[in-house]
Amino acid sequence: MATIALEGMQFYAYHGYYEEERIIGSNYLVDVYITAATKKAATTDDLKDTINYETVYLIVEAEMRHPSQLLEQVNQRIITGLKHQFSKMQAVQVRIPKLNPPLEGLVESSSVEDEENFVSSCGRCKKPFICYGDEECWCKNASVIHPATLDNLRHQFGGKCLCQDCLAYYAG
Repeated sequence: MATIALEGMQFYAYHGYYEEERIIGSNYLVDVYITAATKKAATTDDLKDTINYETVYLIVEAEMRHPSQLLEQVNQRIITGLKHQFSKMQAVQVRIPKLNPPLEGLVESSSVEDEENFVSSCGRCKKPFICYGDEECWCKNASVIHPATLDNLRHQFGGKCLCQDCLAYYAG
């Protein structure tokens, strides 16, 4: 397991609850920490076997360009973008400090930080696997299993996702 980090990415962006903040803009920093298995990349020396931090930067940059009232929304959009790009991400942490927020006193920064862990255990065999838990996840879109069977499995295993091996078992 390794942590791949991009720290101190700097952006001038137009986020804020007040209209003036979305007009004038402010300086922001963004830190991203991704936990992923990197042993294969260490062996192959191939970028496709790890998290490409250039791609991480481009996802963050795109979301920072899209104005929002709340940094919580920006943070969640970054996490969602990373989830949809990197299928082997086991956890992610994103921190967004807003430098010199417009307050009555002198404040260096205000920030929002969020993290998500994507390692889940199979509802049937208990084996750990990566599940992003959204509608884009492979376990929610098991098209080889009849929809009635999927509904039955969700009920039988309390809504917990099943690993690929267990889903393959039910697919026949």
